[in-house]
Amino acid sequence: MSLTLAIVGRPNVGKSTLFNRLVGKRLALVDDQPGVTRDLREGEGRLGDLRFTVIDTAGLEDATDDSLQGRMRRLTERAVDMADVCLFMIDARVGVTPTDEMFAEILRKRSKHVILAANKAEGNAADAGVLEAYNLGLGEPVRLSGEHGEGMTDLYAQLMPLADEAAEKAVDEAPETDVELDEEHDGQAPLITAAKPLQVAVVGRPNAGKSTLINKIMGEDRLLTGPEAGITRDAISLRLDWADPDGNSTPMRIFDTAGMRKKAKVQEKLEKLSVSDGLRAVKFAEVVVVLLDAAIPFEQQDLRIADLAEREGRAVVVAVNKWDIEEDKQEKLRDLKESFERLLPQLRGAPLITVSAKTGRGLERLRAAILRAHDVWNRRVTTAALNRWLTAMLEQHPPPAPQGRRIKLRYMTQAKTRPPGFVVMCSHPDKMPESYSRYLVNGLREDFDMPGTPIRLTLRGQGDKNPYKGRRKKNAGALAKHLKGRA
Repeated sequence: MSLTLAIVGRPNVGKSTLFNRLVGKRLALVDDQPGVTRDLREGEGRLGDLRFTVIDTAGLEDATDDSLQGRMRRLTERAVDMADVCLFMIDARVGVTPTDEMFAEILRKRSKHVILAANKAEGNAADAGVLEAYNLGLGEPVRLSGEHGEGMTDLYAQLMPLADEAAEKAVDEAPETDVELDEEHDGQAPLITAAKPLQVAVVGRPNAGKSTLINKIMGEDRLLTGPEAGITRDAISLRLDWADPDGNSTPMRIFDTAGMRKKAKVQEKLEKLSVSDGLRAVKFAEVVVVLLDAAIPFEQQDLRIADLAEREGRAVVVAVNKWDIEEDKQEKLRDLKESFERLLPQLRGAPLITVSAKTGRGLERLRAAILRAHDVWNRRVTTAALNRWLTAMLEQHPPPAPQGRRIKLRYMTQAKTRPPGFVVMCSHPDKMPESYSRYLVNGLREDFDMPGTPIRLTLRGQGDKNPYKGRRKKNAGALAKHLKGRA
């Protein structure tokens, strides 16, 4: 579901009715009274063989202040900015109003793709309104009836090429992971370019300061922030060239995600969709920044989020925000490092950076940690170095001998990068205890300078490689035949 479709328009033009038809459920309240929808609502849309995310929005009103209507309008404008396609609906029975004309002008400037839909277009009474819609300058209107399901074929024809375009874009933007290696591989990490920027997801609990941090990195207020928890509700990606003090810039795409709360506390349908959007952002990232609140770090949900990033095989950086209001910084930092090592052993050695999204302190260290984590994620170790290391590890601590049969580790090589993946050829791989695998992984981290990154270690049986096995029986048979011939 790479395509996102936002349904926008004046109040009471039938947006929620069409939303319910596309998702196949009555998720949105529908009433003749205008202004029933006040917030964004997401659902999984289906139209023929197309699958997409559809967003129902509040009715666009001519209000720009901090009133309820003004805030509803700003939310709708955010939906327009984040959507791939905007379906701009008018009421064909009423015709084009001055408000429609004003918002058509806004959509021309803000939206990537606009589809004009004349809703409530069943019957001859709507003909005049459909013809009037051409005056908006948004192309030929799609004649729809959200209530009766008319015009869905025409809407499908408009969406299909845009869905194909969005799917191709998603494939291009997805990071390459689990890259297989061979002996001729030069071990160089792929270059970070404007065409292939470094992809970073900022994840964490609600109100940890993710949007504020990204605004500070961008140098402008691109994302809505505030003291209320849960303002961000969708994963938004922003492009930038993040420069160091010397002027060396790195092209990046940063994903701002919705705060991830405990599953039991996630009740609203919209928030469930927001969390799943955040999980998708982790899968689209190369480096995941887990942002903690200095006042309440390493809560259960923080640990789950960090563990998710590790299981997905992404490089991880842990950043502790709101450091500017911390009083006893040295003692707090000691406690944080001790908790990190104890609670997240699978990310042993991952960078722990203290930052202040409000003041911008620590951002240079955060940038350096992200680049370092990406470099380690692409680390390549030669087979010769690995096998010398394996011999030393075996001498220092031999593998166990379950049921009196010692496990023999014969050979080791690196099979993949992004994250680093290693294969050990051994006898009885199924009998190797987990503790010995951890011993090898921890040794790889320390001896080959791979802190924090996920490491995949696979034990593979090589079979019995004794070259003389079976030859004794064969030779004995040949000797008996020879002696019988002589007799």
